[in-house]
Amino acid sequence: SVKAVMICGENGKFSAGADIKGFSSPKRRGIALGPIVSLIERSEKPVVAAIEGVALGGGLEVALGCHYRIAHVKARMGLPEVTIGLLPGAEGTQRLPRLVGVPAALDMITTGKVLCLVIPPAWPKTHEFLLPMYLPDVDALFCNSIFLPPGQPLGPRRLSLKPVPKLPNMEAFLSEALVKVKKQAHGCLAPELCFQAVKAATEQPFADGVRREQELFNVLLTSGQAQALQYAFFAERAVQKWTTPSGASWKISDSVSLLSLGLGTMGRGIVTSLVKAKIPVVALEQDLEYLNMGRKAVMFLLEREAMKMEQGAQTLDFHNPARLQFTVDFDVLRDVDLVIEAVFENMALKKEIFHKLSRICKPGAFLCTNTSALNINEIASATSRPQQVIGTHFFSPAHVMKLLEIIYGHHTSPTTIATAMQLAKVLKKVGVVVGNCFGFAGNRMMFPYAQQAVFLLEEGSRPEAVDQVIEDFGFRIGPFRMSDLAGLDVGTPARQRHGHRYSPLPDLLCENGRFGQKTGKGWYQYEKAGGRTAKPDPWLHSFLSQYRDTHRIKTRFIDQEEILERCLFSLINEGFDILAEGIASGPEHLDVIYINGYGWPKHRGGPMFYASTVGLSRILAKLQKYSEAHPDVPGLQPSAFLKKLVAMGNPPLKEWMSYLSRPNNKL
Repeated sequence: SVKAVMICGENGKFSAGADIKGFSSPKRRGIALGPIVSLIERSEKPVVAAIEGVALGGGLEVALGCHYRIAHVKARMGLPEVTIGLLPGAEGTQRLPRLVGVPAALDMITTGKVLCLVIPPAWPKTHEFLLPMYLPDVDALFCNSIFLPPGQPLGPRRLSLKPVPKLPNMEAFLSEALVKVKKQAHGCLAPELCFQAVKAATEQPFADGVRREQELFNVLLTSGQAQALQYAFFAERAVQKWTTPSGASWKISDSVSLLSLGLGTMGRGIVTSLVKAKIPVVALEQDLEYLNMGRKAVMFLLEREAMKMEQGAQTLDFHNPARLQFTVDFDVLRDVDLVIEAVFENMALKKEIFHKLSRICKPGAFLCTNTSALNINEIASATSRPQQVIGTHFFSPAHVMKLLEIIYGHHTSPTTIATAMQLAKVLKKVGVVVGNCFGFAGNRMMFPYAQQAVFLLEEGSRPEAVDQVIEDFGFRIGPFRMSDLAGLDVGTPARQRHGHRYSPLPDLLCENGRFGQKTGKGWYQYEKAGGRTAKPDPWLHSFLSQYRDTHRIKTRFIDQEEILERCLFSLINEGFDILAEGIASGPEHLDVIYINGYGWPKHRGGPMFYASTVGLSRILAKLQKYSEAHPDVPGLQPSAFLKKLVAMGNPPLKEWMSYLSRPNNKL
């Protein structure tokens, strides 16, 4: 008597897919999902997937096994397995191309995109249904309307029996697509194997394609990359769940108003982020000329963001003065709940501004400083409310980069930290709480890395050789291309020798007017000032050669292994000191910072996770070797905490912090 079967989810969600923890557990119990999806598809009664909310991973694969799919207009669908180092393993790589065609399926499966139901024009609209109403009201109605005359087969509705839609130039398309996938993958294995699985759908019968999918899935499941990506997935969630004894929390509501002070590069990005998050914001500048320049730049950024959002059927309301206003009137400070200061990185200027903020802002207002290295305690000392002062280190460009490093000072209250963490969440950023020291966690680890890169040039290497090794490891951009992008006059403070090795090379380049991309010359040469294409520069090569002759430095060949180890192991070594000092609460905090703020390849799990896979004893031995060769470089002298962990027999990463003799978290 059953006419049709309906599969639906609960609590406004269809299904978010498999429990990720199950992939890494030694015993994966139960029946695999693929055969269950096939069983659904083989049913002689029509099966309908009623999709509301999310249908992700295995959830979408179940829907693909059904004969009909109906979806709420706000449903979101995707196969995001690639983001945790896997591929859709329940026959999704074989069914999706049969439903939406190879180009759309490849795009979804190799990127892990989660799509709203704005159906791209290229997708066939043959038998999918969009319903702009609440699904439970429709389900029974729809199921009752499916009437098949007795004996009419369900075959045409079964995706496994459908051919993959042909492209006139399938071979050429796949060749181009593979090049694109490899380029975007930056050494990550999963996107390429996702491609191979979809390609199998175009070349083999369904059953053979499913076997190929399983082979490739097993390769990924046992790869170190899947473990690293799953570690990164859980680490990102763990760092956002910090607590204090008082259980402090603070929520941002529509009535909360924020003020961003300073409309330089960082200020513009911060204002754009706040407007995108639908938080009412006042942008304040010191004088009218800077305000008008800043307004123009912010409006340009917002126009670009609005165009991107409209393609995803969202709107950005930024012409409304209740949402965004620009002013030079410091009196507006009296009404705001939270201020983010983003002026030039100068301690005297910041203290002067915080003194002014403390005087004008209402007593409950929180005062945040966007600084990349300056002492939060010293900034807070200029105010009468140090408990409400906190560092919010945005990364450039602030409206794009996901990381928000949150730095608490000696007096910062738990409620202030909770406020900054909640702000990160509303901005859809990853907030990581760290302690106060020069450079905090991220930049402090970056200093020895950048220093080693320059020392390698002194000893005989070239910028393009160092960058190539770092980019082959998986970074999007090497240290010298990054330096040219940021500007050589940024981040090179005057440093004296003090008995330690110091390289004046960045300073000498600045003295020659070589500031990087903005002047068309830096560590590389560019087609013009502001150019983007880096080319090796013969002038720089001869300059380095003369420099070595002047300082009687013997040029030697430096292999790729030494370049990688000296740059990365010195960075990791600093990370161990940061953990020992309690500046970060655990290794996963440093890993999340590096993945989201510094371009560390996610498939290598962050610097501290990478250290655990390389083996701490190997890192210690290499640091000792390089430290003996360069006794005047403190960054190469092994951390006492690293030595201790090696002496304790190389414990797993999750146990590291238990070997510190005192509480490591200053919260």
